[in-house]
Amino acid sequence: MFEDLRFPVIAAPMAGGPTTPELVAAVTAAGGFGFLAGGYLSADVLADRIAKTAELTGEPFGVNLFVPGEAAGADLGGHIERWRAEAERHGVEPGEPSWDDDAYGEKLEVVLERKVPVVSFTFGTPSPADVERLHANGSKVAVTVTSPVEADQAVAVGADALVVQGFEAGAHRGLFADEPGAEGGGAQYGVLSLLRLVSARTDLPLVATGGLVHGADIAAVLAAGAVAAQLGTAFLRADEAGTQPAHRQALADGGRPTAFTRAFSGRPARSLVNRAVADFSATAPSAYPQVNNLTKPIRAAAGKAGDPEIMSLYAGQTYELAGSGPAASIVERLQTEAREAATRLSRLR
Repeated sequence: MFEDLRFPVIAAPMAGGPTTPELVAAVTAAGGFGFLAGGYLSADVLADRIAKTAELTGEPFGVNLFVPGEAAGADLGGHIERWRAEAERHGVEPGEPSWDDDAYGEKLEVVLERKVPVVSFTFGTPSPADVERLHANGSKVAVTVTSPVEADQAVAVGADALVVQGFEAGAHRGLFADEPGAEGGGAQYGVLSLLRLVSARTDLPLVATGGLVHGADIAAVLAAGAVAAQLGTAFLRADEAGTQPAHRQALADGGRPTAFTRAFSGRPARSLVNRAVADFSATAPSAYPQVNNLTKPIRAAAGKAGDPEIMSLYAGQTYELAGSGPAASIVERLQTEAREAATRLSRLR
């Protein structure tokens, strides 16, 4: 699935705008692999983006889907009022804090109809029946896991590969279940330790992800047993990415720490620390996607206004080391750095 890539780097599916057909096509053209982000999109928009990507590249690419969870019964009252003040400041109405399944069933039909070569899943596992349908259709299935227990569950449903996500990763943790009382929503494994633990219990191909922005990071996870490295933050400032200008500027400026927060979506996600993270995180409920639906129009308005203080500035721990420019040049830099790291490893011979 990923073992035959000219360069074992995968552009991560970054929902909410950063991942574009142009970014996926550019990374595949440079010898890597790209995932379109299906999260938050309607089935029709996802179908259009798959078609657009297919126009831009003749190489295989993947699609990522969010697995819907159960509706949480958390009290959103106080969080709604905090965000209402921000909505008034930007002249918009808060969104309806309702639960939905992210059109999961409809989007699954889209990837089946379009015969997408690789379909990955985040926030849980697809059902064994869905895995069987995808396999019968010629698709491979990958599942994002954040712990050895989740890895076992993904193997049990018939996954063909695991995306092993360390706590260093930007944006949402791929946790199957968010534990409200736990910092970060649950167990926290670094990408290297999790990679080693998971590789000890399965022979499935493993893709490592989480805070990887340098070629040496890619070399490290390959040495630890991964078949490829999945990078998101490294491509946030790529020319082809759809990252909002204020988000790009905050990444370029640096200086902000990162932290887990439920403030924007109701699920733990790593973001640059801004006013929303600092002021709203402590009382943010574990209620996804209700909180995400509540804050979406407010964050969109902040983005248009260039106000980074209440935007979801998602990024991995090592964001300050990521560069910018055309995606092809980013991949080329990563290749050079990875080769240099491999040369250093030759001292072990």
